[in-house]
Amino acid sequence: MPEWLEVIWRTIFAVVVLFFLTKLLGKRQVSQLSFFEYITGITVGSLAAYISLDTDKTWHLGVISLIVWVAFSLGIEFLQIKSKKARDFIDFKSTVLIKDGKILEENMKKERLTTDELLEELRKKDVFKLADVEFAIMESDGAINVLLTRENQALTPKDMGIKVAPEKESQAVIMDGKIMDKPLDTLNLSRGWLQGQLEKQGLTAENVFLGQVDSYGELTVDLYADKVQVPKPQDKPQLYALLKKCEADLELFSLSTDKKEAKQMYEECSGKLQTLLQSLKPYIQN
Repeated sequence: MPEWLEVIWRTIFAVVVLFFLTKLLGKRQVSQLSFFEYITGITVGSLAAYISLDTDKTWHLGVISLIVWVAFSLGIEFLQIKSKKARDFIDFKSTVLIKDGKILEENMKKERLTTDELLEELRKKDVFKLADVEFAIMESDGAINVLLTRENQALTPKDMGIKVAPEKESQAVIMDGKIMDKPLDTLNLSRGWLQGQLEKQGLTAENVFLGQVDSYGELTVDLYADKVQVPKPQDKPQLYALLKKCEADLELFSLSTDKKEAKQMYEECSGKLQTLLQSLKPYIQN
């Protein structure tokens, strides 16, 4: 076999082996790497390159080394799951950098982190003033997480005593110009409904790069042709979606309150709104 052909064959073989072994190591291997996972990634890549290019007869030893290294990595990960001490020793402990708005200089020196680097990481979190920080910690993977002081945190509905209905994820019903049946089934919708929504906007599925339907039944699309303006949703369907959300909020309020009178009031209002929606559905949904 010619040497160049042998290199091609070994490279393909190394890529296939590396792909399956990396999947065996799990998703963490390709996301935020810990210290040991970083070493594993470098070593596994080097071994794969050795298998591809080494033209000696001992190239198969690289495959054995690769398998042993991955098996050892799996053993280390299993040990980390079972032992807190092992996790702290292998991946290091988290380090507090800021507490009560004050930088802990000793911890900064321990992590060999400069003030400029710390301020840069804070700016990445949209924090430009040290006094706004209640707590900042460096995780074992090197990421810095920040907790703002109470008065600088964003106001949420919970802070205002408002309970809102849970938001369900949108479903991608069209992808790369093809209709996805499974997401439509999840939303209890049909292809006929989707075709009708597309016709209202003068579109076909082939024109759509990505189409999503939210939990209230509103379709939004992104077209292949970026310069084409997509018609905005009509007011009637938006009104229907808003009323459905109000109905869901009323049901949630009735479930979350312990007061009998309030629960009964919310249930009655939800029932009346549901009846109203049934009668208005033919007029405002389309």
